[in-house]
Amino acid sequence: MPRWKGAASRVLVLSVLTFCVVLPLFCHRLLYSYFFIRSLYLDSMSEEVLQEGLDRGQEALRFWQGAPAPASPRFKDAAQHPELQVTVVTARRRDGQEFHYLLQVMKQLSGLLEGCGGRRCAEVLVCDVERGPLENRDANLLEGHFKVIRRSPQEQNQNREQLDPFEREKRDYVFCLRRGWTWSRPRNVVVLEDDALPRTDFFGVVAELLSRRFAGGALYVKLYHPERLQRYWNPEPCRLLEWVGLGLVGATALLIATSSAPSAGRLLFFTLYFMATAELLGRHYLLEVRRLSPQLYAVSPATECCTPAMLFPGNASLRAAAYLDGAVCSRGNAKDTVLYRLARTVPGERSHSVEPNLVTHIGAYSSIRPNPPRPRLL
Repeated sequence: MPRWKGAASRVLVLSVLTFCVVLPLFCHRLLYSYFFIRSLYLDSMSEEVLQEGLDRGQEALRFWQGAPAPASPRFKDAAQHPELQVTVVTARRRDGQEFHYLLQVMKQLSGLLEGCGGRRCAEVLVCDVERGPLENRDANLLEGHFKVIRRSPQEQNQNREQLDPFEREKRDYVFCLRRGWTWSRPRNVVVLEDDALPRTDFFGVVAELLSRRFAGGALYVKLYHPERLQRYWNPEPCRLLEWVGLGLVGATALLIATSSAPSAGRLLFFTLYFMATAELLGRHYLLEVRRLSPQLYAVSPATECCTPAMLFPGNASLRAAAYLDGAVCSRGNAKDTVLYRLARTVPGERSHSVEPNLVTHIGAYSSIRPNPPRPRLL
């Protein structure tokens, strides 16, 4: 048999075993893998996640109902010019109220703040933007523990006109950006939407990010990007470069480990082999390795979608509020799209994304979009 035919046979066997046997066998239940079998597992996994969220919400409700309001609430009065302030934007949801997303987020933040010990690693503020006649009961429940700000009755009367839901959401966000900064004049601001559950290393990673040089001139740093959009096969150049680099490193390491004679053909094949394996497995799962240390979290140019968790270094929250004020939002031009375009077009402005995510998006039910009877994960 000619030498090239023997090599081609080995390449074919390795490819078939990897992509038709091994990866499908181990990845068919991984939600963000190409081999995930939606028809078999999506509905049951969605129901499981919904039940976990409901249980967590009911537990958070019992926690805050049973927590006596302290005479001197530790997190209600802010120190001026803190290093970090966390503003949680919330409104009453029409659907999924029993999940108590805000109470889940504040319970998690409370635990993380207690874990900071004697020092206060952040000031925390709840910004209740509910405009309707019904009160945001979850925000009311937190008033004895955290500072809760709302529009004054005069401001409420000035904002009674009918607005596009995305324009209303933008105006609420701007209100919270400005009032939050006025409350304590923080050096840095994180804005969380009320369904963005911080991970346990949240404050440690934020502190690490703020210590890096890039943060000084940034308009914002995104702390969350949907997992389903984290794949390598993506129009963003930095992600494509990362993908090629991973393939080259894997191919080189394999050739060295097996003492194979280096050749352009072998290097090219194994580079493509490792690139395909990583993409089909799911980039999301590879990113999880970076959670070993705050220093391993990657920073790249910002992606467009979504604003559940945003870090505004310095006084950038005021700049962002001014930019948003000058735009009218609608479907297809929501506040995340506006900020993304501004950061790319305004001279001197920069924006970044952090990977992996620093929050888990627990909001199965949207506050501005129509909701299905039973939301699904994908």
